[in-house]
Amino acid sequence: MSLWLHLPAHGRGRGLAPELRRLLRQVPARWDVPELPAVGGPLIPTGWVAEAQQECADLLGAERCWFGVNGASGLLQASLLAMAEPGSRVLLPRNLHRSLLHGCLLGDLEPVLFDLPFDPATGLWLPPSAAHLEQVIAAAQANGPLAGLVLVDPSYQGLAGDLAALMALGHQAGLKVLVDQAHGQGEALAAGADLVVVSCQKSSGGLAQSALVLLQGERVDPGAMERALLWLQSSSPSALLLASAAASVRHATSARGEGQRRRALAIAGRLRRRCHQKQLPLVANQDPLRLVLHTAAMGINGLDADGWLLERGVIGELPEPGTLTFCLGMEPPAWLEWRLPRHLLALRRALGGRPLPPFSAPPLPLVATPAMPLGQAWRSPAIGVPLAHAVGRIAAEPLCPYPPGIPLLVPGERIDGDRAAWLACQQALWPGQIADTVKVVATKS
Repeated sequence: MSLWLHLPAHGRGRGLAPELRRLLRQVPARWDVPELPAVGGPLIPTGWVAEAQQECADLLGAERCWFGVNGASGLLQASLLAMAEPGSRVLLPRNLHRSLLHGCLLGDLEPVLFDLPFDPATGLWLPPSAAHLEQVIAAAQANGPLAGLVLVDPSYQGLAGDLAALMALGHQAGLKVLVDQAHGQGEALAAGADLVVVSCQKSSGGLAQSALVLLQGERVDPGAMERALLWLQSSSPSALLLASAAASVRHATSARGEGQRRRALAIAGRLRRRCHQKQLPLVANQDPLRLVLHTAAMGINGLDADGWLLERGVIGELPEPGTLTFCLGMEPPAWLEWRLPRHLLALRRALGGRPLPPFSAPPLPLVATPAMPLGQAWRSPAIGVPLAHAVGRIAAEPLCPYPPGIPLLVPGERIDGDRAAWLACQQALWPGQIADTVKVVATKS
């Protein structure tokens, strides 16, 4: 039997919201209904969907809620378009999901990318401190006004910062703040976020592609949000995915859902303690349901660890050069605390050795904007050149290894010598995930 520690968080159905499970047991496709008056849709003010959206807003402490059927990706893009006018500058972290770059392209927005603290032991970007973000905002605003700030919290690996302090800095600088909480549960609202995007499949019992965006306060116009959703969302949204969004929120905020989470946290706690007892190195994080194995400390590249475990039926979520992240999900099996450590101990015996050398931080300035406008670079004729020959050239495509699609290189960025050397090192760390060539704008500039 495979040990499924991969998204969706419902764990192949074990942790689905009960309401959604009942719906899926009905006659096939009985739930596949159009936007009839009694049903409505995300942008229709009456009907079941409108009532469910308001119910979910109330449950999560928001003023408005809209369901999405194109995942958190589509709602992040719509949120960017709602918070910033064409031509505006938007402050984005380097660990952004590539969908935010797509949003900048669609909205004619200029991305201002800010560097993050880096942990050389794990190779992971860390959440910004308030002092770090204060420097970032000052440096970015020195080059012109900003329309908004985007934060990713928690990260894919369950790393979270002091959101209240970060939010206060953004608002003091006059910025609208969007929080990508695809891996959270909307807790950024309590910290003061203007917009929060939540994925229903990553931290609750919903289906893939079901997501919601939450709005509070007066900084973002609800009408602008609805207009952006109109532009980017399907005119025939899946009733199943809309029901998934509603069911996942209702369940997560119910007594039964809270009990389910307590049970999951108890199993996760026992698993961590057992890993510590066996001296299996874990990365400290803020999400108990994301177990991050520090493979570099075991002398193993996380991609190699993932391949070895896959052959033995252990399906992890996110392999990276220094770590392997497991999503424990909403209903982890009780025997997980025994079975997973056994596999990890076998992994160490088979592949382990001296700890890997520290990872090098990307040679990036505190804040930077592409040398060529994002859309122009991405649409330009491109050629593939070896990394060694890319120095001085402008990237034509994002360079994203294994999902979640965090770009190591953004279209429009000029590749200097230090960056080319760093990317060559990354190529060795991501075997098979980074090509021998990089796409650059065909015309030198």
